[in-house]
Amino acid sequence: MTNAQADTVGDILLTNGIDPDPVRVTNPHATAPLLLVCDHAGREIPEKLGGLGLSSTELGLHIAYDIGAETVANGLADRFGCTLIAQRYSRLVIDCNRPPGTAQSIPEISDGVMVPGNANLLPADRVLRERAIFAPFARQCEMEMQRSNHRFAFAIHSFTPRLGGNSRPWDIGFLYRHPCSQGDRLVALCQELWPDLKIGKNQPYQIEDATDWFIPVCAETRGIPHCLIEVRNDHLLTTAGCELWVERLYRLLSTFMEQANATHA
Repeated sequence: MTNAQADTVGDILLTNGIDPDPVRVTNPHATAPLLLVCDHAGREIPEKLGGLGLSSTELGLHIAYDIGAETVANGLADRFGCTLIAQRYSRLVIDCNRPPGTAQSIPEISDGVMVPGNANLLPADRVLRERAIFAPFARQCEMEMQRSNHRFAFAIHSFTPRLGGNSRPWDIGFLYRHPCSQGDRLVALCQELWPDLKIGKNQPYQIEDATDWFIPVCAETRGIPHCLIEVRNDHLLTTAGCELWVERLYRLLSTFMEQANATHA
């Protein structure tokens, strides 16, 4: 399918003048050495999907987007002067960090909440969302990952303190699996800088081909240092909380990249 065909399909789902573009790129011409991605940044829902049958309260929950993640990602992009790719639509419309066609891509139920607008979808309905929202995001990520200045890649996420009745006590988690990620070094550095934090190594979940997209498809294949970074979202409910984690992650990632560059100098 060509880009022109994808855009035509997208016009069927997204209403011009009402629905925003799926992808927001900050600092598109930056020459900084890192790329930031925030694939659960937004909670927009296409006008034609009628809110998926959910209330405004339900659309404010972690099931709809990663609370605070976009604010943190924006802050980091400002501090680093780097490119940030943010996805504007709710993960309930289509989850852009899940391979299309998998069970978690368009969930009928999320953390016990039924999503009426996702029930009994026809294959054509799923393809429509994939082409209109996932495909533009994927193209942007793949294009940016080809830029030679991008020598590091980090996906910024947040996670809920409880899921399915289970406690998730980590303050921050680092998700990676490939040796090229240098994730162990990133975890060790975070422990050194903030020994009082509860740090999750491949928590609250693990990177898998069936449940993740950006890390397996973009970062691992490029072979550069990378990580999916998860901050517990109750730390990000206030402006002050987001600013604190922007400062922490800026210090952490700056030091990590400086050490990596010194090692390869």
